[in-house]
Amino acid sequence: MNPQKKARYIMIGGFLGAGKTTCVSKLAQELTDQGFTVGLITNDQGSELVDTAMLRSRGFATEEIPGGCFCCRFNSLVDAANKLTELSRPDVFIAEPVGSCTDLVATVTYPLRRMYGANFVISPLSVVVDPIRAQRIFGLAPGGKFSEKVLYIYRKQLEEADFIVVNKCELLDEGNLAQLSARLSVDFPKAEIFMVSARTGKGLEEWFARIAAGEQPDGAAMAVDYKVYADGEALLGWLNCTVSVDKPDDFDGNALLRSLAESMQKTLNADNAEVAHLKMTFSPNEGLGDIAVINVVRNDFVPELSLELPDMVRAGQVIINCRAEAAPDLLLAAVETALSATRAQFPGINLKLEHSEHFRPGKPEPTHRFARAVEV
Repeated sequence: MNPQKKARYIMIGGFLGAGKTTCVSKLAQELTDQGFTVGLITNDQGSELVDTAMLRSRGFATEEIPGGCFCCRFNSLVDAANKLTELSRPDVFIAEPVGSCTDLVATVTYPLRRMYGANFVISPLSVVVDPIRAQRIFGLAPGGKFSEKVLYIYRKQLEEADFIVVNKCELLDEGNLAQLSARLSVDFPKAEIFMVSARTGKGLEEWFARIAAGEQPDGAAMAVDYKVYADGEALLGWLNCTVSVDKPDDFDGNALLRSLAESMQKTLNADNAEVAHLKMTFSPNEGLGDIAVINVVRNDFVPELSLELPDMVRAGQVIINCRAEAAPDLLLAAVETALSATRAQFPGINLKLEHSEHFRPGKPEPTHRFARAVEV
């Protein structure tokens, strides 16, 4: 690590589909504009991440830790920070944990403080929330939600948060936002609540200022029932895959992604799979590094392109990440159905599934777990 000064470590957690990666990108850009060198660390149960591709496409130095949560891959987290330090000596590290992970204070930030306190200043833990999902989970609005053991993880994420960040606040009117804020304040009284929109920029300045200057408070880590936690993760299906794409003539890469996403969503809805997050990128083989990104964050959510390609393309690669409360085989079948439907929509196109992994997350087994930041 940098022997001259402490680097700041910022962790932005939250459940699948809350908009963490967009928030991370906006924070990284803000800090970069202020003259700081920033290193990003992404994390997943598998490999081939949409988040990593998106962040790298924006020019950020990004390391990816696959194969388990930060808590279970703590040494890899430290190694990733060291690698980024060797490459660019970041002033700030921003880490985005897996969206199904909790107990981050006891298993990540407290170990960092105990073992690497000479290297890092630890910022307060932020947990990002999708307001529509939160309304449904807390009974403030109708709509689908996950089974109780999955919701155990969701609530535990909020319980350990120093800052609860309600993202996408443009989706609710002032009355519904106030109702949600009041409910969160009652259920999670230790957390400070921020209302933001990563899309419009609303509220980001205040939140960013607090996490860039504050330090994680001391206190006992929350209690976690690791059996319920493991059972909740095991209910989730996980799929990561890559698809090579080529066509003799030009085609619309944005429309390609939309076709794949709409078809997968239709199949998953028909099978009553509760979608947590379906996200895809399309990276052309030629060009200036532009990519297209599409997201589906709820079963009734219209697939949305957050980044679009400016020009027609002839070849490239699609990365598909899907997390849902469903059997992993069902997720793979949804991909195969989507590939068939898209071939029919784009005559002459060649879509080849090159890499695929579909599974349920294994039992979380933290490398370290400390009830307090320092020994007492």
